[in-house]
Amino acid sequence: MRSSRVTDDLDDLEAAVAAVRRRVDARPEMALILGSGLGPLAEAAEDAVVIDTVAVPGYPRSTVQGHHGRLVFGHLEGRSVVFVQGRVHLYEGHDVRAVTFPVRLVHALGARRLLVTNAAGGIHPNLHPGTLMLITSHINLAFAHPPVDGPWVEGRGGRAGDPYDPAWLDQAERLALAAGLPVRRGVYLWTQGPSYETKAEIRAFARMGADAVGMSTVPEVLQAQALGMRVLGISTITNPAAGLGTEPLAHDDVLAVGRRTRSALERLVRDVVRTA
Repeated sequence: MRSSRVTDDLDDLEAAVAAVRRRVDARPEMALILGSGLGPLAEAAEDAVVIDTVAVPGYPRSTVQGHHGRLVFGHLEGRSVVFVQGRVHLYEGHDVRAVTFPVRLVHALGARRLLVTNAAGGIHPNLHPGTLMLITSHINLAFAHPPVDGPWVEGRGGRAGDPYDPAWLDQAERLALAAGLPVRRGVYLWTQGPSYETKAEIRAFARMGADAVGMSTVPEVLQAQALGMRVLGISTITNPAAGLGTEPLAHDDVLAVGRRTRSALERLVRDVVRTA
């Protein structure tokens, strides 16, 4: 027997799919979730159909600057895609089921690949602001996990272990190096936020093996894994992690570096989508 929570979520998902289908009948091959300051990448979509998420039943509301709350359907490099322009976070008061609702929605609409981006603080000394980090694994220090008890994941065959597709990661690295883009591999650590970390926490994270830290991505990736989706994660290193730089951290600074590195990320995203 399904729990009432699962039934309610499935009802929301079916209503959301129906609401989207009234506007667009595309079945996207790939979904792209955009991080802080990276939302304008969605403007690259051709033949775009934009749906404000306030019009989608059950869709959580984003309250963070740089996250607009739109689904953008269109084509990028000849492939059918959907951009999730504006993610939500645990620290906004949402639970993990709400945070991962967009992933369940794009999967129900047809997407079988997920390319997820974020802005992150660099912990490893070689991860300077402006570097693109391909995520090889993650550490979940928010200790939250998406739902795996719903009918949308039964029999999907999600893989155990690291959810980041190694072949797709290798391909993305080759493309970045061929284009001369500043790229490295690394482990992403997720904290709940919204406050930045203390110097002591960053020292502990480094000893745990983390290369970068941020406040998103991991729940979405875990949900995609449960659904059997192929996943590629890219962090834009926008600042040294707390205590490693000379200036206090501020969200406006994160957005500013995100804007400066947007062209490099867009080049890599286009190449990845074209060759996927």
